[in-house]
Amino acid sequence: MTARAAVLPDHTAVRVALWRALHVQADPPPHVIEDEIGLRLADPGDDWRSRPDMDERDTRPVRASIAARARFVEDLVAEQAARGVEQYVVLGAGLDTFAQRRPEIASRLRVFETDRPGPQEWKRRRLAALGHEVPDWLRLVPVDFEGDWWGRLLAAGLDPSRPAVVACTGVTMYLTRDAITASFRQVATLAPGSTLVTTFLRPAEDVEPGLRPFQEAAERGARASGTPFLSHFTPQRMVALIREAGFRDARHVPAEELTRRYFTGRPDGLRPSRAEELVVATT
Repeated sequence: MTARAAVLPDHTAVRVALWRALHVQADPPPHVIEDEIGLRLADPGDDWRSRPDMDERDTRPVRASIAARARFVEDLVAEQAARGVEQYVVLGAGLDTFAQRRPEIASRLRVFETDRPGPQEWKRRRLAALGHEVPDWLRLVPVDFEGDWWGRLLAAGLDPSRPAVVACTGVTMYLTRDAITASFRQVATLAPGSTLVTTFLRPAEDVEPGLRPFQEAAERGARASGTPFLSHFTPQRMVALIREAGFRDARHVPAEELTRRYFTGRPDGLRPSRAEELVVATT
């Protein structure tokens, strides 16, 4: 593979960005999150909504989950920033657009976006093409998540002696359990008052029956693209793993809590799936 060919977005990151945009375009307001900048970054062509993985009906629970997890993380970051936390780390940032959509919060922080070198270089180029500057407070840090990603963050200016929020969404399923454990242990060394928010993928048998074929198809697609799903967790096991990694506390945030927060009273019945859920932990 040539260096030029390697500078491409990750297909799963593009899909997540398109689902966020589909939430805005296909679901009635109020929208849980409004993000079409990711769509412009991805530039998928005019027929992107005709893709099988963008089916408006079949993807309702999945795109609701994607929208809800993004909103939950951003609400948490805003809350912690109001308390004086000044560092925010996005592990596996993909086409995250918090810095572009919420500069009134992001500019008060030092934001570190980590991703593999090729996809991140592609994103840097797309941001420039769309006229989005990369300000001093935003650090794009190319990393190898099976390598010394922590050292790269420290070199980019992360101060481990000061509290930080670390978000790791849509990442753990692509890592081995050993890599996940090592990563969480590293994050747990951050200053007291730091927060980790991570997603985890449930085993297929824990997913709503109607969504199991969709998850199985996603897993087949991930294997075919060379990024197979390597790790699944029950909520209890993920909470235990995080506590064993050294965090002071950890709690599971189920789909039902996200429903109460963001979907109560919707006449369209839009609800997130429990296939991928959240855990919040503190040091």
